Amino acid sequence: MNTKSPLALGLSVLLSVAIAAPMEMSAEPQNGQRAGAVDRVIPSANIARGAKTMNAAPKTVVDWNDLVNTQVNGRARVALDDGSVLNVGSDASIKIIKHDVGAQQTELELAYGKLRTQAQKISKPDGKFEVRTAAGVAGVVGTDFYVEYELTTKNMNVIAYEGLVKVCNLQGVCVILKAGQMSSVRNGDNSPPTPPSQAPLDMLVAAGRDTEVAPRPGAGLQVASNGGFGAAGWTMVVIALAPIAVFGAMAAHHTSAPPPTPPPTNGCGSDC
Repeated sequence: MNTKSPLALGLSVLLSVAIAAPMEMSAEPQNGQRAGAVDRVIPSANIARGAKTMNAAPKTVVDWNDLVNTQVNGRARVALDDGSVLNVGSDASIKIIKHDVGAQQTELELAYGKLRTQAQKISKPDGKFEVRTAAGVAGVVGTDFYVEYELTTKNMNVIAYEGLVKVCNLQGVCVILKAGQMSSVRNGDNSPPTPPSQAPLDMLVAAGRDTEVAPRPGAGLQVASNGGFGAAGWTMVVIALAPIAVFGAMAAHHTSAPPPTPPPTNGCGSDC
């Protein structure tokens, strides 16, 4: 009867472990499911993925459960795979919990800071696009909206630029915002969202400015799909500036010199 020596048996065990180890490692999940990619950053931002932190350079892939962080004076734009756009303001932290393109289900978590979102229209009955904070939830169905969560005041502020936005507290009490309206929710006192009210023009402009990612030099003015004002936002600005243009034109008309006297047509002077 043949028996293996202790040395041969030990080598066999080591060889089995060496072969099995890579197989087990390869069976572990690699990077999480893709949600989108970084489109632009100024001047820098980072992505936390598990225990790792990486620079958020343009074209960097963003996965489910990734945490996108911006520093003071930093901003980032993330293009989700369904065509939605996230404009992350300075000193902000947002986690992409889920972005299922096929099911049209997106869940974002804003820990603090400012976020401007252009979400694609949702057509499936069970589809959703939600931004959660410690104070409440903003849910949309194809719209352009802004969410801010302030750590010091524990307030969640929401502005609707286009479409409808559903703002709820953590107890499920909700209000519906139309374009140009705003509401806020406070964390910790169980109060319902404030009734929808018209957002002041300066607040609309400031919210867009604080989450705008500047274009590259020479790129010109950005359109709404790249994080600028939506149609409703630009309409409000145009309406606000229209009186200035009208009064300027009237002032120019009244201060202009009178037209010169036309020359005689019959060859005679002023006595004709």
